Order: sequence, then C-alpha cells, then structure tokens
Amino acid sequence: MTQPLGVILAGGQATRMGGGDKGLLPLGDCTILQRVVDRLAPQVAGLALNANGDPSRFAAYELPVIADSIPGFAGPLSGVLAGLDWAADQGASHIVTAAADTPFFPCDLVPQLMLAAEMKDAPIALAATPGGRHPTFGLWPTALRDDLRAALSDGLRKVILWTDKHGCAMADFPDDTAFFNVNTPDDLAKAKAML
Repeated sequence: MTQPLGVILAGGQATRMGGGDKGLLPLGDCTILQRVVDRLAPQVAGLALNANGDPSRFAAYELPVIADSIPGFAGPLSGVLAGLDWAADQGASHIVTAAADTPFFPCDLVPQLMLAAEMKDAPIALAATPGGRHPTFGLWPTALRDDLRAALSDGLRKVILWTDKHGCAMADFPDDTAFFNVNTPDDLAKAKAML
C-alpha cells in the first residue's frame, strides 16, 4: 500500500460549541486545526480539509478544501466520501481521516492503521482505545467510494454499520485521552489544561 492522502474532517455544525468552526478556536499558541494539521501532515502524502460553506475562512492553511457531495449534513461518512473522491482524482488508493477537533491524536496514527489493515487483510481500519472505536480516525480505500455513495444516498449515517459490512480492522491505541475531542467550552478548557 502506498502512503495514503490525509483528509481532516471539519464538516460538522459544532452545535454544542454554539456553531462555527471548532477547529479555528485557539489552543495555546495556535488553533486546534493547526495542531491537527501539524500531526497529520508528516504521516501522509498530501492533505486536504473537508468543510462546507465558504472555503476562504481556511485560506491561511493553504490546503485544498473539499465540500460534502451529499447535501444536508449527512455526517462524517459524507466527509469520508468527499475525501475519497478527491483522493481518487489524485490517483491515490487510500485516505486516512482525522477529526478537526481532536488535537492530541497519536503521531503514529497512519502507520498503525496501515499495519492493522494489513494484518487483518481488511479494506478499512479504524482507531480504537479501551473506551471504544474512534470512527472519524480511519484508513479508507478509494475503491469503496461508489459503494459508500450508494449507502449514503439510501440514508445510511452510522459509520460502524458501513465499515462492519466491508470488513474493518482495529488499530489499538492504549490511551483514550489521545482521541479527546473539543465539543463544548468545557472541553476547550480541558484541552488547554492538557497542553
């Protein structure tokens, strides 16, 4: 498997944070999103941002911004599909996704996902910790994009229902806090303390 492309999922509505882009909130000396970019970029062959609305608000990051092709905020799988379509246009076989509101995810996320998929001979791999699976952190093959498009068009929204149908390996990480995500103002305060 060649080095995958990376896609940061920032297409959500951030309702628990009062709307807007959680990734653009400051955390220490930069934004949450900058921390995600800094962690994912060294692990992948190229990087894009999945976000809806005006892409110019992310201009400072100098990344391609790809919007969901499925209308109506269809959830993270819609962002995965947008990433798969973008990667297929680049000739890539896989993408790895990471959530834009999770600044502390592991620096070996990509190699661990690739290893898990290889060991289980599975097309998809998701990150997991003792607390459960983290379905926005996954390795996805572009070959399944049409199947995913059909599933989303049929109303499927649960990541696990789709991944389990195709065979999904788990990349196990020991620390739940690595996937701590910022959903509320209280979470942002916790993230600042974790820095």
